[in-house]
Amino acid sequence: MKTETVLFMETLYFSLNERKGIAAMDYLYHPYPSQRMTVFAKNGVVATSQPLAAQAGLDVLKKGGNAIDAAIAAAACLTVVEPTSNGIGGDAFALVWTDGKLYGLNASGYAPKSISIEALKELGYTEMPKYGFAPVTVPGAPAAWAALSKRFGRLPLVETLAPAIAYAENGYPVSPVLGKYWAAAFRTYKEALRGPEFAAWFATFAPGGRAPKIGEVWASPDHAATLRSIAETEAESFYRGELAEKIAAFSKQYGGFLAADDLAEYEPEWVEPISVSYRGYEVWEIPPNGQGLVALMALNIMNGFDVPSVPDVETHHRQIEAMKLAFADGKAYIADRRYMNCSPDELLSESFAAMRRAQIGAEALTPEPGTPPKGGTVYLAAADGEGNMVSFIQSNYMGFGSGLVVPGTGIALHNRGHNFAFDERHPNGWRQGKSRTIQSSPAF
Repeated sequence: MKTETVLFMETLYFSLNERKGIAAMDYLYHPYPSQRMTVFAKNGVVATSQPLAAQAGLDVLKKGGNAIDAAIAAAACLTVVEPTSNGIGGDAFALVWTDGKLYGLNASGYAPKSISIEALKELGYTEMPKYGFAPVTVPGAPAAWAALSKRFGRLPLVETLAPAIAYAENGYPVSPVLGKYWAAAFRTYKEALRGPEFAAWFATFAPGGRAPKIGEVWASPDHAATLRSIAETEAESFYRGELAEKIAAFSKQYGGFLAADDLAEYEPEWVEPISVSYRGYEVWEIPPNGQGLVALMALNIMNGFDVPSVPDVETHHRQIEAMKLAFADGKAYIADRRYMNCSPDELLSESFAAMRRAQIGAEALTPEPGTPPKGGTVYLAAADGEGNMVSFIQSNYMGFGSGLVVPGTGIALHNRGHNFAFDERHPNGWRQGKSRTIQSSPAF
């Protein structure tokens, strides 16, 4: 009997203890409402929220690319086929498994050098705004594509970005789910965006004064031209070329803080992933400023509890409380690593986990009040027949982001800076050249 390696992907959920190996898995067991069947394949798998993006990744694999090339293709494609959640002007994070080692890439940008809490107060702000130039930091997504391609890719960017360029140029029919969120975003932005600086957003994403309807074909030639420029220059045009000049000029025209030198000095950061052992699995995340540390802290807390093979009410209660405690600690401590008051190792220590675990009793802990932000993130995963795997996050933070589109480019600038604390004394307080806490983080 011939033995072959088979790739499989399934949803990772909290009860990792239920998965002890392929032989023990029940692939028809769905403990939660979201039911996604496990996918098996011999030569490659690409999973995304949009079939068109997944197909783009698979097409790249068929052309001889590896999992990294497939992930880049899918990520670029998602900026076109799911603009409601990410864009060229967003952030990205990746975990890459290749040659028996795991690599982390943090492509979140930092605050412009010209911004400060005082400058924002002079403009009348008393808290970080959601829209406009104030929450815009240096975008990292194009740099992530280029860095991944240069270090691990097999195909040039002109090939991996070709599917995204084609969809932007020729258009695609808007799916029901995408149309629903697009219409909701349009209603929000129509009420929230005031000023000439937002005109390009409406021209790009609401042509004719409305969101594209379900089934209508949406295209963006400007988006296609920008992706082509990024592909041909390996993202140099975005940070130190023609696109950078357009971004900086747009920002200057409307009193924004993002400048040409902020873009020119930007480089994504290769980082050492952090991990915890959880019931026979090693779970990896991107270190701070990414918030993957929260998931690891919660798992560390749960390590001290007995968890049945089929979770009961008490187990779910403990899971919820562990997440509440981990999020509270994340809010208090996670920031740009240069400004954190404690290290990830301290937050992942057994003693700290035991202390937090002891606070979980029979009653629910009182959560801090707050309003969860609207989603603006896409996730994708890719694997190939050689054993290479990628876990990838790309985000505008809130939906379409800041409401700003650089005229003539299709570049929607994210609003991740909204997550900064309006207090320089806070670990996550706004400061020039500083990266803000990121809620999104790929897991492995």
